[in-house]
Amino acid sequence: MENKPDNIEWYKDDKLAIFFNEIPRVGIRYVLPTHTEAEIQSIKRYPFICRKDLDVKLFNHTKSQSFGFTIPKSYCYDGASIPRIFWRLIGSNTDNSFLIPALIHDYLCEHHELIMNDREFSTEVFNALLTVSEVGKFKRFLMKNSVDFFQKYFCDWGIEWDK
Repeated sequence: MENKPDNIEWYKDDKLAIFFNEIPRVGIRYVLPTHTEAEIQSIKRYPFICRKDLDVKLFNHTKSQSFGFTIPKSYCYDGASIPRIFWRLIGSNTDNSFLIPALIHDYLCEHHELIMNDREFSTEVFNALLTVSEVGKFKRFLMKNSVDFFQKYFCDWGIEWDK
């Protein structure tokens, strides 16, 4: 039986820390002849899939906050949302250095209540994950600021909805 640590320290500095219960398992979904048109469209839009439940623990040292959540097995996402026009400059959404950062960040974008709607923290988590994936400083700068701009103006982060 394999010995697994309770938590893998994925990233840690004076601002934040990221831990996973295991190495994230990302897969690619393929179109098969048996798929319906709706399934094919889903696969084309969200070609990547989380292959195992992934427990994530995030620590915001700046605000003395901690967050824990599980990204479920079979969670599908689109990879890094990089417009095709910028692929030469940054890379494509299928670049394997972007897959784990995009997995965590996409899940946070869909469930930003998990981190108390803290858009800036989400952006810092994304940047830290890109750092671990050894994405260069210039590409990280472009990706971090593009993602932050998009979230700020198009994703309703921080808006309080009436219940």
